Amino acid sequence: MTNQPPPGEPHVPPPPPPPGGGSYPPPPPPSGGYAPPPPGPAIRALPTESYTPWITRVLGFVIDNIPVAIVVGIGYLIQMLTMEQSCVTGAAQYDVNQYCVSQPSGTGTMVFWVAWLAALAYVVWNNGYRQGTTGSSIGKSAMKFKVVSEVTGQPIGFGMSVVRQLAHIVDQLICYIGYLFPLWDAKRQTLADKIMTTVCLPISE
Repeated sequence: MTNQPPPGEPHVPPPPPPPGGGSYPPPPPPSGGYAPPPPGPAIRALPTESYTPWITRVLGFVIDNIPVAIVVGIGYLIQMLTMEQSCVTGAAQYDVNQYCVSQPSGTGTMVFWVAWLAALAYVVWNNGYRQGTTGSSIGKSAMKFKVVSEVTGQPIGFGMSVVRQLAHIVDQLICYIGYLFPLWDAKRQTLADKIMTTVCLPISE
């Protein structure tokens, strides 16, 4: 027995099946129901005040680089204190001249390069591993803010954090103006942040 429409109502045939054996899209939500938001960034349209201020980011940068300055400075000082003097005597027909030149010793040069390598290792650990896994370098932790992805709202990981540091080269190419973008940008992003789709947010107490 087939289903017949009630008397007085037209017969409406069912819609044909979709091509390729696919399924129909889900029906729209009922009137007054909640439709899920479209996919997109996890952090959307926050007020500018919700992002970390420029001066706070600068102070975090300074704190991060204090150990680098100390280590490299010690290496440079040792190199200067261990300079060796090399003198050359030249004889002319009526005069004898001696020229002396100071140059780094082997020990001083080795200490200087070891200091540079130690500073580089610290930068990779602090701005790569620590910041990539927790969201904050030492300086950012001291200033209570973190770097997160706009898409996930989470720290970006070791590898991408290293890439983000390299992306700061773009900030430097235009006379370092890229570092000043947070002063007027709605999300207080540098150019490197825009390239990596990252933002700096305060750490809630």
